[in-house]
Amino acid sequence: MPESNAADVLISNDAVVFGLLSAALAFVFYTSSKKTGFWSKFYKYIPALLMCYMIPAIFNTAGVISSDLSGLYGMAKTYLLPTSLVLLTLSIDLKSVFKLGPKALIMFFTATIGVVIGGPLAILIVSSFSPETVGGVGNDATWRGLSTLAGSWIGGGANQAAMLEMYEYNDDKYAAMVLVDIVVANIWMALLLLGVGINDKIDRWLKADSSAITVLKERVEKFTASVERKATLGDIMVILGIGFGATGISHWISGGASSYFGSIDSLKESILANDFFWVVVISTTIGLLLSFTKARNYEGAGASKIGSVFIYILVATIGMKMNILQIQENPLIIVVGLIWMAIHAGLLITVAKIIRAPFFFLAVGSKANIGGAASAPVVAAAFHPSLATVGVLLAVLGYALGTYGAIACAEMMEWASGFF
Repeated sequence: MPESNAADVLISNDAVVFGLLSAALAFVFYTSSKKTGFWSKFYKYIPALLMCYMIPAIFNTAGVISSDLSGLYGMAKTYLLPTSLVLLTLSIDLKSVFKLGPKALIMFFTATIGVVIGGPLAILIVSSFSPETVGGVGNDATWRGLSTLAGSWIGGGANQAAMLEMYEYNDDKYAAMVLVDIVVANIWMALLLLGVGINDKIDRWLKADSSAITVLKERVEKFTASVERKATLGDIMVILGIGFGATGISHWISGGASSYFGSIDSLKESILANDFFWVVVISTTIGLLLSFTKARNYEGAGASKIGSVFIYILVATIGMKMNILQIQENPLIIVVGLIWMAIHAGLLITVAKIIRAPFFFLAVGSKANIGGAASAPVVAAAFHPSLATVGVLLAVLGYALGTYGAIACAEMMEWASGFF
């Protein structure tokens, strides 16, 4: 797509564009909070997250704004993305996660493995009848776009954006990947919620002992009470200092790391020579390390909420880079997503049957990957409101693994793409 110039765009001032994107996000959050009326029915079928992408995309496609003339995505990518990774990972309580019991963690990691291996297998399957769907070269290579799904389906929006930047997929084609992400993930979400209604029957079929769920409820309630508090101005300033400070350290170290690996002939074309790769990995690692300190208690003051704000700003700036008319160019790409999700689901069901894991662990373990902190608590709370934090805990673990798992999946998908 040719670059835009100021004469072709209605709004080219970034201050105004940022205000427009912020207003769009506020509109989505306000309307999606309605429990009755038109908007409650609208968001029953159209996910709010999709609207956070699509409203800016519509603005871009219609010529109201242009990503070619804006520096907002660069700002969000450089400052907000790594900061959000730190703040979302900061809240992880590995001790509490491990105390959930081995079956919970086995199902969570099974879900992660299902995503990692599902991507390359889906590419191989679809290539057998429609190689053009999963083909492409350079920045148009489909596997690069699918790497963003791996980031989203193991971690979340931050990991998805990291993969988009890291593997440099064509922005014009990215709308199709967002569509696959939203549609396929929500089909699976609907099936899991339907399963909650027949939870007892599923557990009997799995021959699972769900008595541990009662223990989980008590443990989760104690954890929530121990960290929750009213945030002060000082708390918020400390949270921002931790997030942006870690981001600064990440950028500082990443330059040296990427230069070092770039100087090695055998590695200069690898992901190890990518500066942004190291920014993402280092910021995630810093968040993990801080989770073992008292800094983790800032979750009670809203660390992950601030991180989520940054994520949604990033989502809006990604949306303004999308041309929604490009979706029609590769309609079969959604088949790749459906096959990928079927592999993920099949592996989960098989392992749950083998280890006799309760359906709760299957559902929450899956959504802690597919959907992250936005939907895992919803599924967990569908079993019991006090269990919502279990979904959050596992989802945060997903944020921590999202970067590493998505990179592994992307490299395997590139390998699979070389077979045709």
